[in-house]
Amino acid sequence: SLTGSPVTLKILQNWVPKASHYFDKEHYTYVGHQIVIQESIEHFGAVVWPGALALSQYLESNQEQFNLKDKKVLEIGAGTGLLSIVACILGAHVTATDLPEVLENLSYNISRNTQNLNTHKPEVRKLVWGEGLNEDFPVSTYHYDFILATDVVYHHTALDPLLATMVYFCKPGTVLLWANKFRFSTDYEFLEKVCNIFNTTILAEFPESNVKLLKATVREN
Repeated sequence: SLTGSPVTLKILQNWVPKASHYFDKEHYTYVGHQIVIQESIEHFGAVVWPGALALSQYLESNQEQFNLKDKKVLEIGAGTGLLSIVACILGAHVTATDLPEVLENLSYNISRNTQNLNTHKPEVRKLVWGEGLNEDFPVSTYHYDFILATDVVYHHTALDPLLATMVYFCKPGTVLLWANKFRFSTDYEFLEKVCNIFNTTILAEFPESNVKLLKATVREN
């Protein structure tokens, strides 16, 4: 079940137009830093989606509620890396993950936007939802304070492995922050499954983009 009254917000695009010869670069400003993101039209994961803007904005504005400084943060489906970069600027130990074909662009964006920051060096790793979790991220070694996910639920066939991945990484004490644009009935069905497994709260809603931002934690026995 969902608890709490969500805050209704608008996504601030934080887009600063720049004279540029590159049509595939977007400029954003979060936490006082300009972030330049290279997008690609080749993969879903290589475009900045509304959920990433929403959660980046929320983390920037709610640093007391969600203090990422020195916390271990895992982003699943990191895409272009915008959210992981914001988390890194906020002082987190960030591990950004995605499919193998997305990693080159993801690594490029994270490297170029964090190389001059006096923060923890972020890590980029392959993660195929539901595959090799125990081998690549053994529970004995890896524990995360926050799991971040944005627009990971859309019209694809990996929803069950995605849910299994969320369950795997969400241990007692872990906070899952998930922002998603809700488009299809399957999105709401996935939300219902999340609510059945976790303690779930809607933190904010962005009506003009149909984005909901949710917080989920493991249920105490």
